[in-house]
Amino acid sequence: MFTAGKIVTIKKACALRAALKRRGKKAVFTNGCFDILHAGHITVLEKARSFGDFLFLGLNSDASVRRLKGPSRPFNRTADRARVLAALAAVDAVVVFGEDTPFALLKALRPDVLVKGGDYGRDEVVGAQFAGRVALVPLLKGRSTTSLAKKMGK
Repeated sequence: MFTAGKIVTIKKACALRAALKRRGKKAVFTNGCFDILHAGHITVLEKARSFGDFLFLGLNSDASVRRLKGPSRPFNRTADRARVLAALAAVDAVVVFGEDTPFALLKALRPDVLVKGGDYGRDEVVGAQFAGRVALVPLLKGRSTTSLAKKMGK
Protein backbone atom coordinates (compact mmCIF):
# COMPACT_ATOMS: atom_id res chain seq x y z
CA MET A 1 0.00 0.00 0.00
CA PHE A 2 1.28 3.46 -0.88
CA THR A 3 0.58 6.02 1.78
CA ALA A 4 1.73 9.22 0.06
CA GLY A 5 -1.86 9.65 -1.19
CA LYS A 6 -2.94 10.22 2.43
CA ILE A 7 -1.06 13.54 2.45
CA VAL A 8 -3.64 16.03 1.22
CA THR A 9 -4.12 19.75 0.66
CA ILE A 10 -6.59 21.72 2.73
CA LYS A 11 -8.89 21.84 -0.32
CA LYS A 12 -8.82 18.04 -0.66
CA ALA A 13 -9.33 17.64 3.11
CA CYS A 14 -12.46 19.81 2.91
CA ALA A 15 -13.78 17.67 0.04
CA LEU A 16 -13.11 14.52 2.07
CA ARG A 17 -14.86 16.06 5.08
CA ALA A 18 -17.92 16.94 2.98
CA ALA A 19 -18.08 13.39 1.61
CA LEU A 20 -17.85 11.95 5.13
CA LYS A 21 -20.64 14.22 6.31
CA ARG A 22 -22.89 13.18 3.40
CA ARG A 23 -22.34 9.52 4.33
CA GLY A 24 -23.05 10.14 8.02
CA LYS A 25 -19.47 9.35 9.04
CA LYS A 26 -17.81 10.96 12.05
CA ALA A 27 -14.68 13.05 11.35
CA VAL A 28 -12.01 13.43 14.03
CA PHE A 29 -9.15 15.95 14.06
CA THR A 30 -5.92 16.24 15.99
CA ASN A 31 -2.74 18.15 15.32
CA GLY A 32 0.86 18.63 16.30
CA CYS A 33 4.49 18.86 15.25
CA PHE A 34 5.23 15.11 15.48
CA ASP A 35 8.93 15.83 15.06
CA ILE A 36 10.29 12.52 16.38
CA LEU A 37 7.51 9.95 16.47
CA HIS A 38 7.28 8.10 19.79
CA ALA A 39 4.89 5.90 21.80
CA GLY A 40 3.15 8.94 23.29
CA HIS A 41 2.18 10.11 19.80
CA ILE A 42 0.91 6.66 18.85
CA THR A 43 -1.23 6.46 22.00
CA VAL A 44 -2.89 9.80 21.25
CA LEU A 45 -3.39 8.99 17.55
CA GLU A 46 -4.93 5.59 18.20
CA LYS A 47 -7.25 7.01 20.85
CA ALA A 48 -8.19 9.90 18.55
CA ARG A 49 -9.07 7.49 15.74
CA SER A 50 -11.30 5.52 18.12
CA PHE A 51 -13.61 8.54 18.44
CA GLY A 52 -14.82 8.36 14.85
CA ASP A 53 -14.63 6.97 11.34
CA PHE A 54 -11.86 9.13 9.86
CA LEU A 55 -8.87 10.88 11.44
CA PHE A 56 -7.52 14.11 9.98
CA LEU A 57 -4.08 14.94 11.33
CA GLY A 58 -3.03 18.59 11.09
CA LEU A 59 0.76 18.79 10.83
CA ASN A 60 2.72 21.96 11.61
CA SER A 61 5.01 23.02 8.75
CA ASP A 62 8.76 23.41 9.31
CA ALA A 63 8.44 27.20 9.65
CA SER A 64 5.64 26.78 12.18
CA VAL A 65 7.67 24.27 14.22
CA ARG A 66 10.65 26.67 14.27
CA ARG A 67 8.44 29.48 15.58
CA LEU A 68 6.96 27.22 18.27
CA LYS A 69 9.96 25.12 19.30
CA GLY A 70 13.00 27.22 18.38
CA PRO A 71 15.59 27.49 15.60
CA SER A 72 17.05 24.00 16.10
CA ARG A 73 13.73 22.34 15.30
CA PRO A 74 12.30 20.46 13.57
CA PHE A 75 14.70 17.54 13.43
CA ASN A 76 12.74 16.04 10.53
CA ARG A 77 11.42 18.12 7.67
CA THR A 78 7.73 18.43 6.86
CA ALA A 79 7.67 15.98 3.95
CA ASP A 80 9.38 13.29 6.02
CA ARG A 81 7.14 13.80 9.05
CA ALA A 82 4.04 13.74 6.86
CA ARG A 83 5.11 10.54 5.11
CA VAL A 84 5.80 8.70 8.38
CA LEU A 85 2.46 9.80 9.85
CA ALA A 86 0.57 8.85 6.68
CA ALA A 87 1.94 5.31 7.02
CA LEU A 88 0.17 4.84 10.36
CA ALA A 89 -3.06 2.84 10.26
CA ALA A 90 -4.76 5.24 12.70
CA VAL A 91 -4.24 8.24 10.40
CA ASP A 92 -6.54 8.65 7.39
CA ALA A 93 -5.29 12.01 6.09
CA VAL A 94 -2.39 14.35 6.87
CA VAL A 95 -2.88 18.07 6.21
CA VAL A 96 0.08 20.42 6.57
CA PHE A 97 -0.61 23.93 7.87
CA GLY A 98 1.79 26.86 8.12
CA GLU A 99 0.22 28.89 10.90
CA ASP A 100 1.18 28.44 14.55
CA THR A 101 -2.25 26.97 15.33
CA PRO A 102 -4.75 24.95 13.29
CA PHE A 103 -7.47 27.59 13.77
CA ALA A 104 -8.10 28.19 10.04
CA LEU A 105 -7.93 24.47 9.25
CA LEU A 106 -10.43 23.66 11.98
CA LYS A 107 -12.71 26.46 10.80
CA ALA A 108 -12.67 24.91 7.32
CA LEU A 109 -13.02 21.24 8.36
CA ARG A 110 -15.43 21.56 11.30
CA PRO A 111 -14.77 18.05 12.66
CA ASP A 112 -17.20 16.16 14.81
CA VAL A 113 -14.49 15.56 17.41
CA LEU A 114 -11.35 17.59 18.15
CA VAL A 115 -8.74 15.62 20.12
CA LYS A 116 -5.82 17.06 22.07
CA GLY A 117 -3.42 15.66 24.61
CA GLY A 118 -4.26 15.87 28.28
CA ASP A 119 -1.64 18.58 28.79
CA TYR A 120 -4.27 21.02 27.47
CA GLY A 121 -7.20 22.41 29.41
CA ARG A 122 -10.53 22.58 27.57
CA ASP A 123 -10.36 26.37 27.52
CA GLU A 124 -6.91 26.23 25.87
CA VAL A 125 -7.93 24.14 22.84
CA VAL A 126 -7.66 26.32 19.74
CA GLY A 127 -10.62 26.00 17.38
CA ALA A 128 -12.86 24.18 19.84
CA GLN A 129 -15.79 26.31 18.69
CA PHE A 130 -15.62 24.64 15.26
CA ALA A 131 -15.86 21.07 16.56
CA GLY A 132 -18.86 19.11 17.71
CA ARG A 133 -16.97 18.21 20.86
CA VAL A 134 -13.48 18.26 22.37
CA ALA A 135 -11.83 15.14 23.77
CA LEU A 136 -8.69 15.31 25.91
CA VAL A 137 -6.52 12.20 25.86
CA PRO A 138 -4.13 11.37 28.72
CA LEU A 139 -0.46 11.50 27.74
CA LEU A 140 2.05 8.74 28.38
CA LYS A 141 4.23 9.97 31.21
CA GLY A 142 7.78 10.85 30.25
CA ARG A 143 7.21 10.55 26.50
CA SER A 144 7.93 13.69 24.49
CA THR A 145 10.12 14.82 21.63
CA THR A 146 11.67 17.44 23.91
CA SER A 147 12.71 14.77 26.44
CA LEU A 148 14.13 12.60 23.64
CA ALA A 149 16.10 15.55 22.30
CA LYS A 150 17.56 16.19 25.76
CA LYS A 151 18.64 12.56 26.01
CA MET A 152 20.40 12.90 22.65
CA GLY A 153 22.13 16.10 23.80
CA LYS A 154 20.32 18.31 21.26
